[in-house]
Amino acid sequence: MINIGIIGAGRIGKVHGESITKYVKGARVKAIYNFILDEETLSWAKEMGIDEVYDDYNQILNDKEIDAVLICTSTDTHSPISIEAIRAGKHVFCEKPIDHDVDKIKNVMKELENSNIKYQVGFNRRFDHNFIAAKEAVESGKVGDVNIIKITSRDPEAPPASYVKVSGGMFLDMTIHDFDMVRFLSGSEVEEVYAMGAVLVNEEIGKAGDIDTAIITMKLSNGALAVIDNSREACYGYDQRAEVFGSKGCVQVGNDSNSTAIISNKDGVIGEKPLYFFLQRYMMAYANEVNQFVEAIVNDTKVPVDVVDGLNPVLIGLAAQKSLKEQRPVKISEISVEDVVFA
Repeated sequence: MINIGIIGAGRIGKVHGESITKYVKGARVKAIYNFILDEETLSWAKEMGIDEVYDDYNQILNDKEIDAVLICTSTDTHSPISIEAIRAGKHVFCEKPIDHDVDKIKNVMKELENSNIKYQVGFNRRFDHNFIAAKEAVESGKVGDVNIIKITSRDPEAPPASYVKVSGGMFLDMTIHDFDMVRFLSGSEVEEVYAMGAVLVNEEIGKAGDIDTAIITMKLSNGALAVIDNSREACYGYDQRAEVFGSKGCVQVGNDSNSTAIISNKDGVIGEKPLYFFLQRYMMAYANEVNQFVEAIVNDTKVPVDVVDGLNPVLIGLAAQKSLKEQRPVKISEISVEDVVFA
């Protein structure tokens, strides 16, 4: 049984706490930390059967019985806490992104050199049953040589402008999942990015210096092309779809809904809306990624999403930001990264 400490009990920390408690048989949450220990957090911890609740994460890092930590705090703390946890001898599962600063990600990579620490990055969509099916279709050769990848990612409602100001921008906060999915589905790296964006959902997001609507096109090293469309608000629910088109065919994956029932009558053909948010859509994906993290620790095998997988989508996101600002295609090689080995 792997003992886990969760550092950060906000929304995503609670998602992991619930998924581990209910669905991860090889691990238990021994302790949690949160900056503010309000009644809601304490009540949730009690409900989950988590007895140790701290207001100092060093209590988790210093606990010799804890084997691994999940870092679920704000993005600006991910890389420094990662380094502290590695030095404390804890295996690390870090929510995306590791950092918005490439040099800080490199510092984490250096800290991992010559260590036996397992370090996994939380790109949960790789563990969703829909995207796994698409990946398997590509890897088995059913679509042939990959020519085009299309990804749609639209949230059901926009975040507040206060969040946008500290999020790192749409490309590093939201689209980063889609950049990772392009790499995952294609088995190839992105070489060039061209991004267009607009403020069409909430003008306050624009005032905060960000966009809420985007289309990004990419050239991949295997010759394929990819396109992502994003919106911060889809009134009908959480819209997550993908398509891989190739020389032998095409695989498409759609949205999950509460049922597949379709009603046809004189008024029209009506089906269920997509599940409303990521908590519903991806709960089992969160459990699956932690299950594989735990298996890597127990069996001393590679984690499925490593620190390099955490770095590359950030590079793509920074290239997309540069493209949007300069209104031109940007090669990933223009984003300066020295001494980084790409696996």
